[in-house]
Amino acid sequence: MKKLTIAGQEFNSRLFLGTGKFGSPELMRKAVLSSFTNMVTVALKRIDFQTETDSLIEHLQDTNTQLLPNTSGARNAKEAIFAAQLAREALETNWLKLEIHPDPRYLMPDAFETLKATEELARLGFIILPYIHADPVLCKQLENAGTSAVMPLGAPIGTNKGLRTLDFLEIIIEQSQVPVIIDAGLGAPSDAAKAMEIGADAVLVNTAIAVSEDPEMMASAFRLATEAGRIAYESRLGNLAQHAQASSPLTSFLNS
Repeated sequence: MKKLTIAGQEFNSRLFLGTGKFGSPELMRKAVLSSFTNMVTVALKRIDFQTETDSLIEHLQDTNTQLLPNTSGARNAKEAIFAAQLAREALETNWLKLEIHPDPRYLMPDAFETLKATEELARLGFIILPYIHADPVLCKQLENAGTSAVMPLGAPIGTNKGLRTLDFLEIIIEQSQVPVIIDAGLGAPSDAAKAMEIGADAVLVNTAIAVSEDPEMMASAFRLATEAGRIAYESRLGNLAQHAQASSPLTSFLNS
């Protein structure tokens, strides 16, 4: 299986994990280790910058993962840019998951503010991974603005509804010149496998793992599904057919 490359950096795993909603930091750590992920998202609003050692960060030490701070909670470009600068200073990384959603109920991303923030953050040298609607036109605009990847949603955050935006995701994947990471809404390992089969470069999962009865085991299931889906994609799935086609001759033995 080919390695994933974003902004010149290679990743062995194509499964990224969120760190919210887990019953405890220890459960989160076990899931991260079981997933074999190399990238975890961390909401800035959940990190205590007033102490020398934050509990969340502490539990991610020695897990072979890179932190991807996100701007969840930002309502506009100005707030997101401020949060990004804070993250770069505090966590010493210029990698950023850009999230701007002014509506606290449905958490729908704001396309205009996201594009505006991307243009400024790219100018400031950030490696930007924006969370967005599955909008092919917006994805191309973000690409032109300097984003390092795009992260279209499969379904609304935390719903576990799967790939409700499949038709649009396929267009985005076909057109994109940067990695496509399907983020939000994936509810089962089969969703991750399907996402990879259609050519997504990676998936990001949080809720489906965190709220499951056994997060550690579920993380392993998502890891295997992601790997299987990617291998299937690289192996090139067979074409669909309208009629039944025999896999072996039906009558040759009658003529022997």
